[in-house]
Amino acid sequence: MTIPPVDAELALAEMQARRAQVVDTNLVPTWFWRGIAVLMVMFVGAVESRIPWLIATGSVLYALGLSALILAVVRKARVQVRNELIGARGGLAIAGFTIVLVAAGVGLGLALEALGVPLPATFACVPVALALAFGGPRLMAHLRRVMMSRPLGGDQ
Repeated sequence: MTIPPVDAELALAEMQARRAQVVDTNLVPTWFWRGIAVLMVMFVGAVESRIPWLIATGSVLYALGLSALILAVVRKARVQVRNELIGARGGLAIAGFTIVLVAAGVGLGLALEALGVPLPATFACVPVALALAFGGPRLMAHLRRVMMSRPLGGDQ
């Protein structure tokens, strides 16, 4: 029994549409990145203030805010993307993004501290938070392209 080409094309289109749906459902949304950025600056500022009640309040708010953001993202994701779909390119993109942000934050913080700037970690955290808030969605767009470029049911 031979499958007509039109049926094969329709089946392939359906598979690609389902994959796009799975990928889109599991990408971290823009609001998550911006929420993490705000929480990060707030937490670092609270800790760097060295005021005990502010550190405690900031820590609790950070923990509650982070928990709420993660819970919201996990509830949104109905299925889990397999590691094979992200591949080495996606993993390297995530690792590179993380390393650049950490290096920038630590380097800037140390430089500001050496210059005697007050609250150096908080000031260093602001550009890192902005890079996270605006770079995170770009990273997700890149990961989507990587995942969608992989062949259906095979390695690339």
